[in-house]
Amino acid sequence: MEKTMLAAVFKGNGVLKVEEVPVPEPKGDDDVLLQVEGCGICGTDKHILEVPPGFPATVGAVLGHEYIGRVIAKGKNVTFLKEGDRVAVDPNLHCGVCRYCRIGRPNQCENFITLGINLWGGFAKYNVAPAKALFPMSTTVPVERAFWAELLSCVIGGTEKVRLQPGETAAVLGAGPVGQLFTIFFKAAGAGRIIVSEPIEYRRNYAKKVGADVVVDPYSEDAVEVVLRETVLGADVVVDAVGHVLPDAIKMAKKGGKIVVFGMNAQALGTIRQNDITRNELSILGTYIGINTFPPAIAMLESGAIDPTPITTHDLPVSRIHEGFDAVNKGQAVKVLVRPE
Repeated sequence: MEKTMLAAVFKGNGVLKVEEVPVPEPKGDDDVLLQVEGCGICGTDKHILEVPPGFPATVGAVLGHEYIGRVIAKGKNVTFLKEGDRVAVDPNLHCGVCRYCRIGRPNQCENFITLGINLWGGFAKYNVAPAKALFPMSTTVPVERAFWAELLSCVIGGTEKVRLQPGETAAVLGAGPVGQLFTIFFKAAGAGRIIVSEPIEYRRNYAKKVGADVVVDPYSEDAVEVVLRETVLGADVVVDAVGHVLPDAIKMAKKGGKIVVFGMNAQALGTIRQNDITRNELSILGTYIGINTFPPAIAMLESGAIDPTPITTHDLPVSRIHEGFDAVNKGQAVKVLVRPE
């Protein structure tokens, strides 16, 4: 086995460097050495590389938290996996003992550390992860679909809250990877009509391909007016996949409707009219990561009920990872899959 590997390492101050690093070694009896099959570029990765950073990460860490891999070696306590098994990785490692973990909300853990952000992640050939973070996944699922497990698990955290029913209407604000996944999910759930708002034409075109009935450019049209025209009473479910469009989401929602707020932007200071929420009996539901959502995500991908393969728009080796980030930054990609050399 190799002693070194090519990896994308966060150097701080917006710098991501592809360099040779030592292959990591398992240190505990619960650790598993994985050979990475593929890892997605996430919006969080993009924020980490902003100057100043839009999301904190550990300098010196191999980035990449949306990854799958094969078991190469395992500690003696790991009995549910064998060498060669494919696994999806839940990168968010909760402590299990803090106040929120103890009340059944591990997604709000007070001591979170994350593979690919704080610890070494998947933009490399090998990775070490604790067994508790690993979920077996069929090898029959193509990599281009399988690596979506982590992000889909997060989206399911939101869809579980709104429980869209067949025939109901949905408005999705933002057609990045998250908005596209919500669109695919709502289509599979039998949504009667899906309206997607997205300023980038490239992404609007993909939203149409994966199930949007109507796409709107919010810079040239009034997205609220389009949603109200297409749904008459307003959307049963509205998704803010951007992080700063809640005021518009409130205006689009049908009375008694549900709004799921997925996007995150700590700088957003939009003004809302609380009276509209009260008078129209709206449910506004924040969602973060998810609780026990990896098993259903994997089941959906294995069955093909959810197939995001069409929005895996780029497939690159780690040596060309900067091309992937450039495409994301320019709005010329939906999802970039990065594979080891």
